[in-house]
Amino acid sequence: MAQEESACPLSRGERILVAVDGSVFSDAAVDQAISLAGVCNSQIFVISVVDLYPEQLEIAPALVDKVSEEVRQHTEKAKQKIDEANIPCETIVHMGGKPHKFIVEEAKKRAVDLIVMGTHGRTGFKRILMGSVAQNVIGHAPCPVLVVPTVTQRPE
Repeated sequence: MAQEESACPLSRGERILVAVDGSVFSDAAVDQAISLAGVCNSQIFVISVVDLYPEQLEIAPALVDKVSEEVRQHTEKAKQKIDEANIPCETIVHMGGKPHKFIVEEAKKRAVDLIVMGTHGRTGFKRILMGSVAQNVIGHAPCPVLVVPTVTQRPE
């Protein structure tokens, strides 16, 4: 029996934007984006935001350099993984507060078909205090958003 080719589950899936922050949650989002891109013959854009405000930039330039380098490492790690899967990839880094705004802007600018991102799974008071980047992206995105849930141990 001939092996069936998988069909792309997206109506349009040529351009996927995946948000990374270096966490295991964003690693799972990269894996999911690679999986979809392989089936849909997509290009992946990896975005990361240096979440610093102007006040921080003025007060602690060494902190800015350190955080910027960490963000570059996150995007390069994701790009390397995507390159190994032979999927076209481009990285994008922005600096400033409110990461969801940069993610949505890039999705619009690059006419992406899907945004893939992880979630830290915060609930209750922590979510209220910290907000939810995923929630804000979902509320403003020009395309579907796939939120990859936190990785949890399944009971045996």
